[in-house]
Amino acid sequence: MLGRTLREVSAALKQGQITPTELCQKCLSLIKKTKFLNAYITVSEEVALKQAEESEKRYKNGQSLGDLDGIPVAVKDNFSTSGIETTCASNMLKGYIPPYNATVVQKLLDQGALLMGKTNLDEFAMGSGSTDGVFGPVKNPWSYSKQYREKRKQNPHSKNEDSDWLITGGSSGGSAAAVSAFTCYAALGSDTGGSTRNPAAHCGLVGFKPSYGLVSRHGLIPLVNSMDVPGILTRCVDDAAIVLGALAGPDPKDSTTVHDPINKPFMLPSLADVSKLCIGIPKVTFSFHYFIEILSSRESTDLGGSLGGFESLLCHFY
Repeated sequence: MLGRTLREVSAALKQGQITPTELCQKCLSLIKKTKFLNAYITVSEEVALKQAEESEKRYKNGQSLGDLDGIPVAVKDNFSTSGIETTCASNMLKGYIPPYNATVVQKLLDQGALLMGKTNLDEFAMGSGSTDGVFGPVKNPWSYSKQYREKRKQNPHSKNEDSDWLITGGSSGGSAAAVSAFTCYAALGSDTGGSTRNPAAHCGLVGFKPSYGLVSRHGLIPLVNSMDVPGILTRCVDDAAIVLGALAGPDPKDSTTVHDPINKPFMLPSLADVSKLCIGIPKVTFSFHYFIEILSSRESTDLGGSLGGFESLLCHFY
């Protein structure tokens, strides 16, 4: 059950194949077994079990809140969580318990998600390896795979097995390790310059940084206000789309969120035949503005039309 996709587990919960409490206990058990990964700073066992109990009542009454109801999730420890310590992996915030939830955390809870705990990171999200927090480094679950261990035996770098592990990338390495180790189905990270996508690549996950303003930053302790975005870590693209559907939207507490209507839920088209996919990778050796000018004025016989409007696909940082 823990290896299934979020949508599959949601269907299993609705069909009564497993209860939210049973699912929560399975994840909590695995969190304890994989404690050596150092993925979590705080495990909110009591909170998660209480949330699972409430979710179970809703399912019994036929009042499920949606695909995230009863689904275990984790949150990077730089998002404010009401009643749960938020440290940013720093002694500066040791003992700090926020009086409110970050908007993205609240949205997950409003959909019935179960908060398993707060995940490890580089101190104040400043890093790219999840090795620089006061709680110690996060270890990549793939370090303990059979394939990696066999490979290391052939070419050993160290005689000490305890020191023979891979980094998770960062700064959202704890969230990546938590999802990769099957202790939850999705996790929140934060992304300023790659802090969600980098650990996703290291841990074999989907890491998604929404466009700036699509998801509220309220309650996310900032690294760079004009670039920080709450990120999503899952094991497949469809799961990321489900979580984005729950999180996206305007927030009166964050003036930078877009106020245009957002079509929800985000549904991915089914694509059975990937051979029909056409992927273009532009090679840019000159300025973006010149590049856009050329593309907008040219007809592409290969793609069957003008590439005008290509500028809307480019990401801009300021």
